[in-house]
Amino acid sequence: MRLFLLISALFLCSISAQACLNGETKILKNGAFIYEDYEGMIPHGHQFVGISQLDEVNRELDSLYKKTKDIDYLSDKGYVLILQGKYQEAINLYLEIEKIKPNRYSTASNIGTAYELIGNNQKALEWIKKSVQIDKESHNGSEWLHVKILEAKIKGDAYITSSFLLNTDFGTNEKPITNLSTKELLELQKALYYQLNERVSFIKKENKIVALLMFDLGNVFFLINNDVESTETLYQKAKGYGFSNSFLEKRLAFIQSKIKKHDESTDKDIPVIEKKEPIKQENTKSEGTNNLYIYLLGAVFAVGIILFIFRKKFKKQA
Repeated sequence: MRLFLLISALFLCSISAQACLNGETKILKNGAFIYEDYEGMIPHGHQFVGISQLDEVNRELDSLYKKTKDIDYLSDKGYVLILQGKYQEAINLYLEIEKIKPNRYSTASNIGTAYELIGNNQKALEWIKKSVQIDKESHNGSEWLHVKILEAKIKGDAYITSSFLLNTDFGTNEKPITNLSTKELLELQKALYYQLNERVSFIKKENKIVALLMFDLGNVFFLINNDVESTETLYQKAKGYGFSNSFLEKRLAFIQSKIKKHDESTDKDIPVIEKKEPIKQENTKSEGTNNLYIYLLGAVFAVGIILFIFRKKFKKQA
């Protein structure tokens, strides 16, 4: 089983090398390889492998838990149930784990996630807040944003704003502006990436929160790196998730104009090589090659004669 998942992972690497370059990986307690992510800070979602084999993975996790009583096997089974879309079953299992071994971060975090996926945002908020109390540095210290997302979902669409979710915004002009320091922007970039990468693993259609946060990640990217190509990619991803307003279009136009200018200036920097008529030369190359063959044949012939003479001499002496 584990061999199959490893082969799947290697196959994924072979068809998409980018997915296998330093991205975060998820390997369960029994060695089952679940995903490896794309390199970089653009959220593509987890690159899952071996999903069709998850029933077998769970049977193995169950068996190992019964043999060892190691709660990590049971916790991983709950995670697999979430991947399979068996959210209520996962919640029930994690509640049992909480009774056996209370106050584990993974239990609180995964119950919160499962409740959110079935639409019970109030319960989800309770458990995610508990997970933050247990370990506020987990998930790259980004769970504060998960809390804000759940609060916005509970309060309603009017709270799905940058100022509420991030406690900042980036203006409405053609290029983003900020009062945040570079250090604060880098921390925000990390939190946005982590939370978005988790969400786009499961959300493939239009979504207001994903769309807004993807747009804001584009703004942060521009402010930190002035990386216009990646910024455009994130803006386009935001559009794909349903983000639509006038200043998004202004920013896209601005970014695309910068990309065009960069391409034009790059083209100008490439030296133009004048085409010249080829100089007619005598076929010295082929003549040289023919001469080489003649010399080699002569050498072989000479060696043959020497060997023949030595052989005759040797026979006479014998």
